[in-house]
Amino acid sequence: MSFEAVEVYLGLGSNMGDREENLQEALKRLSERMRVGRVSSIYETDPVGDIEQSRYLNQVCQFFTTLPPEALLALVKGFELKLGRTGSSGAPRPIDIDILFYDGQVVNSDGLTIPHARLEERAFVLVPLAEIAPDFVHPVKYKTVSELLAELDDPHGVVKLEKQEG
Repeated sequence: MSFEAVEVYLGLGSNMGDREENLQEALKRLSERMRVGRVSSIYETDPVGDIEQSRYLNQVCQFFTTLPPEALLALVKGFELKLGRTGSSGAPRPIDIDILFYDGQVVNSDGLTIPHARLEERAFVLVPLAEIAPDFVHPVKYKTVSELLAELDDPHGVVKLEKQEG
């Protein structure tokens, strides 16, 4: 069975080590397996919940892939391991790669939920996503990314990372 290339959005995050380098390395590895579309700016963000850990760097990237959702999940989880991720969800990590959207499809299977759970509540996802795909419609909420962002109670704590002059 062959697949036509579909549009996917991935969220990248890092709060350990050289956070910016971790994002760049993840993007490089992903781009070796899929065609890159738009890439958001990098944002520095607070960790979710009342947890004591370092601030994150986050960005959202558009890709085009022929991989079905489960194979895409295996690919991104493999890259996370290769880039040093250990531990559970919520723990500090050098890289976190989440499948946010897969071609407007809804997927609910063991270990895979697309659209990503609670993305509509998370400024660290919606702010960079709105930068590159403001009119993308959430396939469950039936609202654009811009509309979801506008509905957030508190989108603070998400700051665009300024490029450092060398």
